[in-house]
Amino acid sequence: MSVAEDVCTEAVGTNAAGRVAAGTVAVGTAAQELQLKRGEFAIAVHLGLIRLRARQDGGRPRVACEEVERLRSQDGFPEALRDRVRTVGTAQGAQQLGISPDSFTKLARAGCLTPITFYLNRYRAIVWLYLADELAGFAARESRLLAGRSPAWLRDRLEGGTDFRARNWRSRRVERLLTLTEDPWARAAVLADTLDPVQLAEVVDDPYERAYLARIRPEPAFGPAGPPLARETMAHLMRADEPDEMLWRRVSLIAELDHAREARSAPRPGGEWRSFPRQANECAPEPDPRADAESDPAAASAPGLLARIGLRRRASRAAAHRQSGQGCAPFGT
Repeated sequence: MSVAEDVCTEAVGTNAAGRVAAGTVAVGTAAQELQLKRGEFAIAVHLGLIRLRARQDGGRPRVACEEVERLRSQDGFPEALRDRVRTVGTAQGAQQLGISPDSFTKLARAGCLTPITFYLNRYRAIVWLYLADELAGFAARESRLLAGRSPAWLRDRLEGGTDFRARNWRSRRVERLLTLTEDPWARAAVLADTLDPVQLAEVVDDPYERAYLARIRPEPAFGPAGPPLARETMAHLMRADEPDEMLWRRVSLIAELDHAREARSAPRPGGEWRSFPRQANECAPEPDPRADAESDPAAASAPGLLARIGLRRRASRAAAHRQSGQGCAPFGT
């Protein structure tokens, strides 16, 4: 039960009859021509190795024929392309690094190794997969972690019950999706996926804006990602689950929303849903100084921002509980 990767895409037009513009092929056809399995193709898209184009009529994304030819003409095709997207599980990864599976799991839990994707086994447990190419790079850079006694910082993390696998996978995924589009509403949609419905409603109190963010969120290259359980697992893993991460995602979403609202308003009742181009390119857009709240303590502590991320409301609620002797809930619950 594998899980496909979501992608942001470029726009491609259709003619008056609604047919797809010439010069593109379906993602399934592109995968066959590139001699990639569906999962390999999805990873290649996520890594930016393959660029997709969205259709203005709202259909499935397409791949430009010239993009397929570009990849097919590269040296070492198809083996070189396959090697870049080849994944391994814990047992294979441990063998590649020359360590035990238990040591491999400890390194991953401590945040030294970042998963690229996952699948659900027959017991419905998450099985993380890693890029073999990245493991080779890790072995070259961090050989000291593969032999001898683990350093104190790594032991402290593990003794504290730390498991960075989901968080690192999520951060990598979010950052990659953000680099694939310059449209502020599409970027806000990526960040909105990292908050649960309650927190999202606190940050985005306009239901029409929330509906718009849900509509334009990045979609899997091959459509809905597997059965309902797989989609539920994906949605669960996408949500921040630590107080510091939740705070950072809320602040980032607020900054992106401010930018999006300046660019255009979300559709209102009676208006027409519109699809906006999503640019897929290899270079990240210029950073928005408003998004770096941590770099400006005065901005981060401004009353307006505190109120918008819910801290003022939570603080007032906590004070009321203390006065009544009922206690208060921790941040993020």
